[in-house]
Amino acid sequence: MGAALNFEDWLALTQLYADYAAALDAGDWDRWPDFFTDPCVYRLQPRENHERGFPLATLAFTSRGMLKDRVYGIKETLFHDPYYQRHVVGTPLLRSVDADGFRCEANYAVFRTKLSEPTTVFNVGRTLDHVVRTREGFRFASRECIYDSELIPNSIIYPI
Repeated sequence: MGAALNFEDWLALTQLYADYAAALDAGDWDRWPDFFTDPCVYRLQPRENHERGFPLATLAFTSRGMLKDRVYGIKETLFHDPYYQRHVVGTPLLRSVDADGFRCEANYAVFRTKLSEPTTVFNVGRTLDHVVRTREGFRFASRECIYDSELIPNSIIYPI
């Protein structure tokens, strides 16, 4: 696995995942880009495309500026029925540790609650992450959200 991971780094890495989910669940969209380096990669892709090596993704961003554009869209230009989302994220599985940072994987489930409807499972999959150390703490250099189903309900407005 390369270099060892100390306890403080493990706590910081786990906290990054928890803080990320908490910010999205709270609808704190302005914080979302701050979880990433610049440049960065954020991709939302169906499992079949990922496994076959197809580049087509539902969402694909390559800089914090692009993430900020998405935040602007969420807050100012996209019109949709309001809903809450709640992330349940598994403990990050460390795949490798080296001078370039940490390669991690975590399972996730996102539940969606519309104001007048029962809660439903919205999106389920795993993230493939490259986490690096910065002056501000750990950040995602790359986050690929690979969702299991080929079908998504309506559209994906908020980040996973």
